[in-house]
Amino acid sequence: MEKYISRCIQVAKNGLGKTFPNPMVGSVIVYNDMIIGEGSTSSYGGAHAEVNAINSVKDKSLLSKATLYVTLEPCSHHGKTPPCADLIIENKIPKVVIGTLDPHQKVAGKGANRLREAGCEVVLGVLEDECRQHHKRFLSFHQKQRPYIILKWAETQDGLIAPDESMRSETAKPFWITNEHSRQLVHKWRSEEQAILVGTNTVLLDNPKLSVRHWRGTSPIRVILDQHSKINETYHVRDNSIRTIVLKGNGEMVQTGGNTIYETVDFKNNLPLQVCDILYNHAIVSVIIEGGRQTIQSFINEGLWDEARVFIGATKFGKGLEAPLISGDTMPDQRILGDVLKLYSND
Repeated sequence: MEKYISRCIQVAKNGLGKTFPNPMVGSVIVYNDMIIGEGSTSSYGGAHAEVNAINSVKDKSLLSKATLYVTLEPCSHHGKTPPCADLIIENKIPKVVIGTLDPHQKVAGKGANRLREAGCEVVLGVLEDECRQHHKRFLSFHQKQRPYIILKWAETQDGLIAPDESMRSETAKPFWITNEHSRQLVHKWRSEEQAILVGTNTVLLDNPKLSVRHWRGTSPIRVILDQHSKINETYHVRDNSIRTIVLKGNGEMVQTGGNTIYETVDFKNNLPLQVCDILYNHAIVSVIIEGGRQTIQSFINEGLWDEARVFIGATKFGKGLEAPLISGDTMPDQRILGDVLKLYSND
């Protein structure tokens, strides 16, 4: 059973960055120890993994003698699509193996129970740790009522994330800490998450587009901290090309229009928690925080993060802005040519 759930996880990754706010589920159908169908979750509003797996089986008569494997409990409620549990019952699939239960309040064991009531044999918890890791974004959203939070920054050999102002004034060109391969990897990461957040100073100093120009995929929703309305329409993040949520301070003018949404927050009162609440209300399941030191450190201090990805470049600034301070479980370093990628987990 484990090898087929493992294959489900592999198949599910086809939906990475495409299924939000739905989970990226994978499913395979096995008959006589052979995979006869498999599928992953379609883009939001499309078919779920179990539906795609069933539809991929050429000889439907085999379904009544097959086993369906799936990373996450089949849904039992009507949403954008009909319940997957009903389709499994309709096709008389006699056995279903589930990696982990769905924490969504509309499912939460109801799918497995419906299958059992219809006479289907249900096996739970196969490779459950691996399935929970795979569904970490979805689980965080429904169990913690906040998005899965990834912190990302680059620092120099001497622990700085930005040069001194005197160095900035010498040239209008950006000071790249990492090499082009690391920067391309960051664009890949952006395509895999639902949103990206930066602070005011990052926008004012770097004028980033926060897109996936160097990778094929969908650009994330932009979340911008702009307490005093300093970011005007001349900056890329205000061009309305990508859905953008601007977080403003109390008393600031709020005018929602086009692809841009404005929300009001109290910047003096636990800003990270307010950000999490707003993103949760917008059904944002995951976010990369690429803000400057102050923004990133505030999330670290509140313990509101799940993993951190820190590049150590080959350069030195000598003087400048110090990198955030972080501690947590670490994984083996990765090398990207001359850069080092350090990975932290906040388990």
